[in-house]
Amino acid sequence: MSFHITGDAEADRVLDESPFALLVGMLLDQQYPMEHAFRGPAKIVERFGTLEPARVADADPEAFAAMCATPPAVHRYPGSMSKRVRELAEHLRDRYDGDAARVWTEAGDADELRANIAALPGFGEMKVKSLGAVLAKRFGVEVAKPLAPSFPTLGDVDSVEALHEYQAAKRAHRSARREQMPSS
Repeated sequence: MSFHITGDAEADRVLDESPFALLVGMLLDQQYPMEHAFRGPAKIVERFGTLEPARVADADPEAFAAMCATPPAVHRYPGSMSKRVRELAEHLRDRYDGDAARVWTEAGDADELRANIAALPGFGEMKVKSLGAVLAKRFGVEVAKPLAPSFPTLGDVDSVEALHEYQAAKRAHRSARREQMPSS
């Protein structure tokens, strides 16, 4: 399995090798361009030295926030998102002994997986579906298949070309939604 979603080979490698990086990328993928959000885990590794959930959870909050704000920032809202990354790390440390993959490997069925993902700090219904699609389509996680929506998702991105197609479809969908909104 190989991600091609950041436009940066090193950032994609971090996502390929670390389940926690995948979760952090998903967390950061809000109000920020997707490829930049998913570069965040690599920036944290480069600056902090690790993406080990226990170390991130135990990091000094102010120092971690400052590190996330260092240009180029980890997110457009580095203060609040550094806090969310640490909360996610704390959850994984406390609930899964720091093993992010246990979120899906220990789920007995789709309902349990949905509950596991929804319990992650910062993960709402859209992230449940998006992560479910990635787990089903990119990692072959069987219990995730019912969570994956029928429309194209990040889980369908398996090449640079597929990334461009996905982004174009997202833009078209947003544009269509805006046109349907009543004007004031």
